[in-house]
Amino acid sequence: MFGRLMPQEGKFFDLFNQHAALCVKGAEEMLGLMINFDDLEIRTHMVESIEKEADKVTYACVDLLHKTFITPIDRDDIHKLITRMDDILDMMEDAAQTISLYDLRAVTPEAKRLAELCLSCCLKVQEAVGLLHDMGNAQKIVAICEEIDRFESDADHVMRAAMSKLFRDEPDVRNLIKMKAIYEILETVTDRCEDVANIIEGIIVENA
Repeated sequence: MFGRLMPQEGKFFDLFNQHAALCVKGAEEMLGLMINFDDLEIRTHMVESIEKEADKVTYACVDLLHKTFITPIDRDDIHKLITRMDDILDMMEDAAQTISLYDLRAVTPEAKRLAELCLSCCLKVQEAVGLLHDMGNAQKIVAICEEIDRFESDADHVMRAAMSKLFRDEPDVRNLIKMKAIYEILETVTDRCEDVANIIEGIIVENA
């Protein structure tokens, strides 16, 4: 029983890092899917498997939270951070499944660019989370979070331009509907990364 009262700092940060690595892995698979549709079924399955693995990490983190009396950072922040990180992979799984269900055989350069920005955001999330164990890294972490915000802003611009082009130039209504959905899901991935960045910035303000 006494063991539950002791801080479990390393375990929480290890779980954050495990989840962040899975976000990067999922984003890499998503980008690979966009580049080569010959691997669509395999890539989709990989994204789904990565998402399920991340769910296990999220569950382990929440379970540890319930068993730990003294936590390294605010309990609510731990819960918000791991669940928002899980939202990133949920959206990537949605994107992969939507592409598969819609039976797309190619995507636009704009969709590929959005997938690239998703990966860029996830890499920065991983970088920020990896520094979170030491509040001496506060300035570096805030700078990384600002980069995530810039990538999310870039994704907004790409999506708006892509939507304009789609409604202007795409003659096939069915294809228009399909690509619109893909654009929106991919852009939402970057939104979820920005949510994580905002949570991390809040943790820095409270603890630095």
